[in-house]
Amino acid sequence: MLKNYFKIAIAVLKRRKFFTFISLFGISFTLTILMVTTAFMDKVLSPDYPDLKRERSLYVGSMEYKNTKEGWMNRSDVSFYFFKHYVSTLKTVDKMAISSNPKASNAYVNNKKIVIAYKYTNADYWNVLEYRFLEGKPFSQKEIDNADKVAVISEETRKDYFGDVTHVVGQYISADNINYRVIGVVANVSKTVNSLSGDMYLPYTVSTENYNKPDLMGPYNAVLLAKSKADVPKMQKEFQQMMRRVPVPKDFDKVYSNADPFFASMTRRIAGDGANNGTTRVVSIMSIFVLLFLLLPTINLVNINVTRIMERSSEIGVRKAFGASSKTLVYQFIVENMILTFLGGLIGFVLSLLAIYLINGANIISNMRLSMNFTVLFYSFIACIFFGLISGVYPAWRMSKLNVVKALKAQ
Repeated sequence: MLKNYFKIAIAVLKRRKFFTFISLFGISFTLTILMVTTAFMDKVLSPDYPDLKRERSLYVGSMEYKNTKEGWMNRSDVSFYFFKHYVSTLKTVDKMAISSNPKASNAYVNNKKIVIAYKYTNADYWNVLEYRFLEGKPFSQKEIDNADKVAVISEETRKDYFGDVTHVVGQYISADNINYRVIGVVANVSKTVNSLSGDMYLPYTVSTENYNKPDLMGPYNAVLLAKSKADVPKMQKEFQQMMRRVPVPKDFDKVYSNADPFFASMTRRIAGDGANNGTTRVVSIMSIFVLLFLLLPTINLVNINVTRIMERSSEIGVRKAFGASSKTLVYQFIVENMILTFLGGLIGFVLSLLAIYLINGANIISNMRLSMNFTVLFYSFIACIFFGLISGVYPAWRMSKLNVVKALKAQ
């Protein structure tokens, strides 16, 4: 039966080529945007180099003071002091990767200005995160204790600063008029992993700022690694218990900091606060946006489908006169519409591959490489089904209500 429906659908598509073109264009264009958007979201939300242990990790990125009586608050990143004196005491934390926000330094090589974004890290940063070393090695705790002026640089920095040489370990690179000895080169990190991307990584002990200042706010964030995935809830609970012991700063009556899973850490920064991670708000806004985006092409497709049905009223009338039930006709039309939608989906898939190729080539976001993987295809398939059903149900219902006599008279 499906084979017959497929043949009928192809015959109908060939009969009115203009309507077919408009339908396929609307479907494929809509699905292309959805697929590219899904590929981008997958790139941002899925474990990505070098942050490949997200199932065992929690993220600490903000500190918030609140004065609930006067209704004002102060929010910032976290201090190194807080991680060292409070978080490092947690028993469920196996390792902790601490890093600062990147700072920019200008360097001039062959009369060319290079902006180097450098950040300070601790030694365990290289044990928690899986940076891929192209040469050399990371700095150790001994080099941090000695405040050695050593640096790990990115592949992109090596090319910009040293040119087309393949080995730079042992050479010196300058930032803020200080020379650092290069001891390692790592593969580039996409800017979509914003908190971990950088051009140069330095021991936190060479920082000119007082990283031991006894304050809760500062320029640092951390990734907490549990021994196993099962220990993550325990680690989060222990972190919350620890926060109850943190002294509340003067002029405030609440202090918040949270150890969140990756997605919650993002939504908290976008739409949350110390008491609410903002996940529900962000998911709701994204869902409404997707529904509104789908609404216009869906309405257009519904109108086209209704017009297509009116053209086939005689066929529908004849089939009803010979005993075809409304249920059978509705089923047939929905299947035909799904076939049309999946044809548009195939075209959209090809256009998405082209769009992703152009986006990757243009390097719109530094070192970002989108891909069409199984996850993207799965969500695109779900979108095709949703789009096909929504745009097909109402015209099919209209068709089932056609009166046999009126349908035959219409032709």
